[in-house]
Amino acid sequence: MDKKIKYEMEFPLQVSPTLLYQYLSTPSGLSEWYADNVNSRGEHFSFIWEGSEEAAKLLSRKSPERVKFRWLEDENEQTYFEMRIQVDEITQDVSLIVTDFAYEDEIEEGKMLWENMIANLRQVLGST
Repeated sequence: MDKKIKYEMEFPLQVSPTLLYQYLSTPSGLSEWYADNVNSRGEHFSFIWEGSEEAAKLLSRKSPERVKFRWLEDENEQTYFEMRIQVDEITQDVSLIVTDFAYEDEIEEGKMLWENMIANLRQVLGST
């Protein structure tokens, strides 16, 4: 089987890091832009899209900086997806750094999916 490849994307957002973190780390926040519905029990999250459900484990979180999940169906324990908030020390500009993994022939599709998701997030936040 092919190995998944790590990729990163950066999205500038005009929002406070604390508010953004709420949308990345809580089921209610994630339900507003990432999935149709999100439920959690401790470190186990279930993401629901149009009737299909995917389970993920929360690997780590650090408020208000980052959250890191791993899909439970993914047999490779080295893969994960992480959303990291980065604030420029000088300008105070906020960026969301997304790290994810995909097979080589699915990376472009994965990037397009993230771009659409972040467009949803921007709309919810009222950010440009």
